[in-house]
Amino acid sequence: MRRDALALYIHLVWATWDRLPLLTPEIERPVHRVIASEAQKMGCVLLALNSVPDHLHILVRVPSTLTVAKLVKQLKGVSSHFLNEVLRPDPPFKWQGFYGASSVSHWDVERIVAYIRRQKEHHQVGTLIPELESVSEEVQPEQPEEGVNEG
Repeated sequence: MRRDALALYIHLVWATWDRLPLLTPEIERPVHRVIASEAQKMGCVLLALNSVPDHLHILVRVPSTLTVAKLVKQLKGVSSHFLNEVLRPDPPFKWQGFYGASSVSHWDVERIVAYIRRQKEHHQVGTLIPELESVSEEVQPEQPEEGVNEG
């Protein structure tokens, strides 16, 4: 039997509410386990997952039937629900509403995995790669072209 050859790798980054340092050492490991489990249930292969107190990074191989938006919504929802219902941190845990997602060439997978695994070190010593740390892209409103009437 033949199958399609699909290797879709997505690097995801999202932050805690207001970039508060909510991913404490007590919360980090359980939230990683919940996210890893949910990603697997959704048919993803989790290649890397790590966090610092105010955001996390994930690299997954995504099945063709799953949208990035659905994946992120589910992972964020399940993890915040788990934290607030089971661990009950004070203050309550909340993710920001937006996220960063980038497709990754299979040639770059090892480099991104290594970067994610060394997140804490990169943040401590300042060896961050800005394009890999982006949680959102600020969208500028479109400007009308010279001489073009709107309306």
